[in-house]
Amino acid sequence: MSRRVRPQDYGGGMDEVRRADDEAPATVPHPVARVALAAGGGVLVLVGVALLVLPGPGLLLVFAGLVLLSRAVPSLARYVEPVRARAMQGAEAGVASGWRIAGSVLAGLGLIGAGVAWGLLPWVPFAGWSTGSGLILSGVVLLVLLAWSHRRVHGGRTRRA
Repeated sequence: MSRRVRPQDYGGGMDEVRRADDEAPATVPHPVARVALAAGGGVLVLVGVALLVLPGPGLLLVFAGLVLLSRAVPSLARYVEPVRARAMQGAEAGVASGWRIAGSVLAGLGLIGAGVAWGLLPWVPFAGWSTGSGLILSGVVLLVLLAWSHRRVHGGRTRRA
């Protein structure tokens, strides 16, 4: 006489299996989303590292890329907080005085002006709107991040004379 194997003989029925699957962490993204997060995060980290030595918000982009990468690869999450702290220190230092703010605004406007010049003047090296639009985008990103840093540090308050 043969014995029938039942799910209960192995620690539970199908309900137990479904319940274990339902309790899987909700933070694990779909494999396609993981690839997209890893690709986007990797690009942001690479651009941020380049901007550490070039003019631009390098540490903030490294931080943003690391946040995306940590969602795709959870073991990288331990690096997010130290980089966030350094990025916020840099953002605060950039708006610590009126001179720094004025210099950053002039640099942003200079990038936008240079972008327009590169787009319109045919005799400059690498002339064209591909180079010009990159410069304009860099200037706009600089001004937006400067405004964000100022608002974060100074809390949107205004000075009274």
